[in-house]
Amino acid sequence: MSERKSAFAPVAERDARVLILGSLPGEASLAERRYYAHPRNRFWHLVGHTIGQDLVSLAYEARLDALKVARIALWDTVASARREGSLDAAIREADHAPLAELVATLPDLRAVGFNGRTSAAIGRPQLAASRLALIDLPSSSPAYAAMPLADKERLWARLADFLA
Repeated sequence: MSERKSAFAPVAERDARVLILGSLPGEASLAERRYYAHPRNRFWHLVGHTIGQDLVSLAYEARLDALKVARIALWDTVASARREGSLDAAIREADHAPLAELVATLPDLRAVGFNGRTSAAIGRPQLAASRLALIDLPSSSPAYAAMPLADKERLWARLADFLA
């Protein structure tokens, strides 16, 4: 049986306006203990495009600092699960993260972006009664290559409306 894998702690400042939720860190991220570590994952590119800053060229801690300055928080919808490999389709026995508890600590929060279908399927029901804009985003994962990058950039850029 596959081993149980756990999400990282949220990266969130009290003044965050946008929360971006993934599903569960993949193998590369777990190995490096950092969000979106796979070199072909487009997360840092897409968020950088949204805030008008090149995040890809920055060191990890500087990326996190840039998100905090932009008032973007990060977390995952799955607190822990069994999963062989990195694909969301392989997630089993998932324990969901307490999203409503985190959201309650972020008084300036305006929107939640779900990075991919699994994140949305798990997170939307938990936050459906909130006052927040819930935005489904195309996955930044290299496993989701069906959509051109320019289309992903356009859809992710909608988050900027909630940062101003």
